[in-house]
Amino acid sequence: MSVAQEYRCGLVAVIGRPNVGKSTLINAFMGRKVSIVTSKPQTTRHRILAVLTSELQQIIFVDTPGLHRRTGKAMNRMMNRTAANALADADLVLFVSDVTRWTVEDDDVITRLKSGRAPVVALLNKADKVHPKEKLLTAIATLSERHDFKEIVPISALKNDNLERLLALIPNFLPESPALFPGDTVTDRSVEFHTSEVIREKLTLLLHQELPYGLTVQIERYVIEDSGIAINAIIWVERDSQKGMVVGKNGRLLKKVGRAARLELAEQLEQAVHLELWVKVKSNWSDNEQHLANFGYESS
Repeated sequence: MSVAQEYRCGLVAVIGRPNVGKSTLINAFMGRKVSIVTSKPQTTRHRILAVLTSELQQIIFVDTPGLHRRTGKAMNRMMNRTAANALADADLVLFVSDVTRWTVEDDDVITRLKSGRAPVVALLNKADKVHPKEKLLTAIATLSERHDFKEIVPISALKNDNLERLLALIPNFLPESPALFPGDTVTDRSVEFHTSEVIREKLTLLLHQELPYGLTVQIERYVIEDSGIAINAIIWVERDSQKGMVVGKNGRLLKKVGRAARLELAEQLEQAVHLELWVKVKSNWSDNEQHLANFGYESS
């Protein structure tokens, strides 16, 4: 059999409740930031593809919002639909859980996995925090009783522990298929999308409590000029009071966000970045299907 016939390619959905390390895992596989990461749940709102191509396979990781119970707003329902659709389309599912903490939302994800058609490999993330290591055997045994997993692999996405073993395992579950993306593709998302996500990441890191869930970022202008890249972005919030919180006293917080985003983008893009931010109010945008669509959120 020729190399061409043996080539494997498929969709690998990374599924789990919020804040278990799904995006951190994908970034570790890719060796670069494809998805933004914060310690706050629901940082990932979109389906993001990360394409890892090698001589014998192309693994298309699907980063998804965390499956969660909070469904009061249209955006929460949209995120759950996005994750569920990725699960339905996958050739392989990586179920990520936090080995240090099991919740009812993990049980909810297991329930969804039972109705899926794709094989599932379970990942016990944050295994580096388990001491003594014998406790991992207990965790593996407990998890094996929850579902018929093809494999259970303890990992640390943050420390890159056991990821090589996992990466070698994945192609065994992918179909024989030619590559779906050119070999130099890293993600299906545009640089403008990534720019908006980096800005939102900095906002999420610097703001407190519930406010990060009530804002989104829209790129109005992205132009490559002789002096660098000129970017104009709007930060949308839901109430006037939130606008003041994002701007901060004498504009300090907004300046801090702009500086952090500009420095990271300049490093990633290897060019000077000129970034201007505005904060505007669109009442209750996160509970309006049309506003969500206008801001680029998937509707199904």
